[in-house]
Amino acid sequence: MRFDDDLTACADTVQKGDPDRFLATMAAPVSARPLLFTLYAFNIELSRAPWASQESMIAEMRVQWWRDVGAEIATGTAVRRHYVATPLAALLDQGAASAIDAMAEARRWDIYRDPFEDESAFDRYIDATSGGLIWMAAASLGSADEQVVRDYAYGVGLANYLQAIPNLEAQKRVPLLDGSTNGVRRLADRGLDRIATARRARNTVSQAARPALLSGWQAEAVLRQVRAEPARVAAGALGTSEFRKRIALMWQAATGRW
Repeated sequence: MRFDDDLTACADTVQKGDPDRFLATMAAPVSARPLLFTLYAFNIELSRAPWASQESMIAEMRVQWWRDVGAEIATGTAVRRHYVATPLAALLDQGAASAIDAMAEARRWDIYRDPFEDESAFDRYIDATSGGLIWMAAASLGSADEQVVRDYAYGVGLANYLQAIPNLEAQKRVPLLDGSTNGVRRLADRGLDRIATARRARNTVSQAARPALLSGWQAEAVLRQVRAEPARVAAGALGTSEFRKRIALMWQAATGRW
């Protein structure tokens, strides 16, 4: 698919709004980039929807708009004109598009300030947001085992979520059920365990689908930091240097080993 105005706008949105996923997409094969840029632009639009207004009803309407787009794609009906929705309908695997509904439902949590009900609710949020995104990318690019992809995506989503903790707290959210040192360390262990489980079944994800997992290239390093020094989470001090980050991405892109 050629880069028309919509795809160019999607790439610009990702470059400005999600620089790490932009780097991951540029490290992917050229043939995979239209889909990845479109999906990541969609993720930005959906993740911003709950924060677009102080009025919860308006935020709910914005989230519902994307939920409706997902239903249109999943059922093969005409999709409304939008710089992201239009190429998304053309590029996304129709069966995998059902994940948009769960993603949008999970994002409703971001509208309000209630804590997660329990650990299962927290896990559903991470799986719906990160798992849904990476699964849609993998399923649209090639054959892959959904559970394996979602196990890996859980670790990726958890690493990303922990990096966002200071911002969530600044917005008066209650992001963690147990923000103690031990509680945060247990979360990191759980994320690392899910990544390790996925890697043991690495051969169930085809080479064609593996560019979908490039966006998680930093997850293990971040979770290891959390496990070693949980205080980094509240301090907003997670992540590696730009040099190490780019070298790790180049290695994963070149080897296909995630």
